[in-house]
Amino acid sequence: MHGYRSGVADLNSGCKNWENQLKSTVVLDTYSSEIVTRSTEDCYCSQMSTIPGSTRSSHGWRKPELVLVAGCLIALIGFGARSSLGLFLEPMTFERGWSRETFGFALALQNLFWGIGLPLAGALADKYGSTRVIIFGAIVYSLGLCGMRIVEAPMLLNVFAGILSGTGIAFSAFTLALAAMVRVVGAHKRALVLGLGTAAGSLGQVLFSPISQGFIQSQGWSPTLAGLALVVLFMIPLAFVLPAYQTDQHSSQSDDARQTLKQAVSEALGHRGYVLLTTGFFVCGFHVAFITVHFPAYVKDLGLDASIGAYSLALIGLFNIVGSFGAGFVGQRFSMKMSLSTIYLARSMVILALLLLPKTPLTILCFASVMGILWLSTVPLTTGIIAQVFGVQYMATLFGIVFLSHQIGSFIGVWLGGLLYDQTGSYDGMWWAGVVFGVLAAVVHMPINEKPLPRLADA
Repeated sequence: MHGYRSGVADLNSGCKNWENQLKSTVVLDTYSSEIVTRSTEDCYCSQMSTIPGSTRSSHGWRKPELVLVAGCLIALIGFGARSSLGLFLEPMTFERGWSRETFGFALALQNLFWGIGLPLAGALADKYGSTRVIIFGAIVYSLGLCGMRIVEAPMLLNVFAGILSGTGIAFSAFTLALAAMVRVVGAHKRALVLGLGTAAGSLGQVLFSPISQGFIQSQGWSPTLAGLALVVLFMIPLAFVLPAYQTDQHSSQSDDARQTLKQAVSEALGHRGYVLLTTGFFVCGFHVAFITVHFPAYVKDLGLDASIGAYSLALIGLFNIVGSFGAGFVGQRFSMKMSLSTIYLARSMVILALLLLPKTPLTILCFASVMGILWLSTVPLTTGIIAQVFGVQYMATLFGIVFLSHQIGSFIGVWLGGLLYDQTGSYDGMWWAGVVFGVLAAVVHMPINEKPLPRLADA
């Protein structure tokens, strides 16, 4: 009997020691705990159910696969609806008697408020989880789209298409879904999952652009906006699938050294690489927003059919699926900063080719295809550097700050494109600016130090 008690005591002591050792080595990611769970069952030690990182006790039915699917669908809807708004430039300005600058300024405001709101949305998502934030954003976004249908004064267009829609996009942004998605996988899969989520957003562009153009031509632009507003609301039930809160507090402490939000932001702003990454992302916004809003009108100005513009946006989205997956794959194996430099330099070369080659339908569609590969392939690499250098605890907040720079570039690209067109009757000045900015961005990314901070290596 004494031997039996001694054996039990030794077993409990061994389990306890093993548990303490595991607590010091468990990784941050909530769902990367297969070894923890499996070993728990093998040891029959009841205390293991409380180990940080156990998915069974902390998230219930929200399995990693389900979270990834929901996150991808949120990205698809949100990005798809937003990317089709440029198709409304021609019919709305014609019917309302507005200039392109008027419409462009409203969507420029949208990009700006998206950028201003995203850091706040990211901070709330990091603290309370993405679910409630995305639900709020979807409702506001839908209201903004509905309001665009009825406004006639430019000022009200700025309110609904600019401020409300921009705020709604910020609080339902696909980057919030990405932040939830990276928390359900191991560190070695983060770049790939970021590529997956970005590719899902691109698939939304593939689907929404031709469908929206078809509805605009058959039903009119106003009913089409109403349909987009309705579709945006489907993000609400999908948001409930995302984890309600951020990663378990104990598990996050092992990776991020019990940082507060203020400490994390201060640390990032004092990091030279973070500042350079923020600066370079301005160029991404300048390129993407200008092309998204003005390219369909640019194509029509060339004397080509409006469908070529819609097909171009769809091709950009289609090939960006390849680009996003490719960027996630490359980010796992090669330097992410050098990959970003290559992407920005390639953008400059593609825009230069568009300027120099004859403007035929084939040229336009080839430009869209190649640009699509380079389109949002910057996102998984940019977010990947942030996660690799600073950890994932405050990833949504830190990326939100970087993204503000992106949206300032978007504001300038959309508004300045309309202004220059109204003054000169041409978009050539914007294209040449895109060439120069791409080269500068390629240079800016080269000195970035993408090594993890010492506190992460020591955790």
